[in-house]
Amino acid sequence: MKLFDTRVLFSGLLAMLVAVGAQAGVKEKKVMLPDGLGSGVLYLSDKKAAKGPAVVVVHEWWGLNDYARQRAKMLAEAGYSAIAVDMYGTGKVADHPKDATAFMNAALAEPEKMNARFDAAMAILKDQKGVQVDQLYAIGYCFGGAVVLNQARRGVDLAGVASFHGSLATENPAKAGEVKAEVLVATGGADPMVPAEQVAAVTGEMAAAGVKLTVLNFPQAKHSFTNPGATAVGEKYGMPLAYDEGADKESWAALMNMLAK
Repeated sequence: MKLFDTRVLFSGLLAMLVAVGAQAGVKEKKVMLPDGLGSGVLYLSDKKAAKGPAVVVVHEWWGLNDYARQRAKMLAEAGYSAIAVDMYGTGKVADHPKDATAFMNAALAEPEKMNARFDAAMAILKDQKGVQVDQLYAIGYCFGGAVVLNQARRGVDLAGVASFHGSLATENPAKAGEVKAEVLVATGGADPMVPAEQVAAVTGEMAAAGVKLTVLNFPQAKHSFTNPGATAVGEKYGMPLAYDEGADKESWAALMNMLAK
């Protein structure tokens, strides 16, 4: 029994040391966007030896919550600079779908302000000494996936964008010669919020515009499949939300591959 207890204790201490080491390798700092546009949270790796890619992270319709910040932190732990930007600009975070819908619709009603927030987040990343300014990327989840895809469509100087279970529909499709970013779309085949028609439409849209597009379609995945908390929320509110570990890991690996290039 003593041997078992010792092993458990050692295992626990080792896990704590690993966690502390990972935390020590990331610098977290709240930053304010100019002109009263709101704020974001900057994550920098203190292990960077040379300049490299940086990533703007845009949250789900819930707002800039722990999940979005965790994704930005994961990027920093992988050696990339990242900023999780508040697209609502006011620090609003919803717990109920009705509030999330209201927050999202209010933001969508002011596209110029959303674009300004995105541009400001990019500018903050460019000012970081560890950032290669021609290697900026953007990723988004749900609402955020639509946001980053639309940034690519408007010709923002990005190396790549990745949309995770984001809406793919648009009234302003990509135009040939204007999109600078390569595009990664990770979507769920069992997600009624992003139907197959949207997937087919964005595939045709990007092909016509000459954009390099990769689509990962996970047949059994529902909406928010990358978020570990999605299943409980889906059950609580009767929504088609569910975490899918396999789809989460495979789509994240595809992102890491994009950044590594």
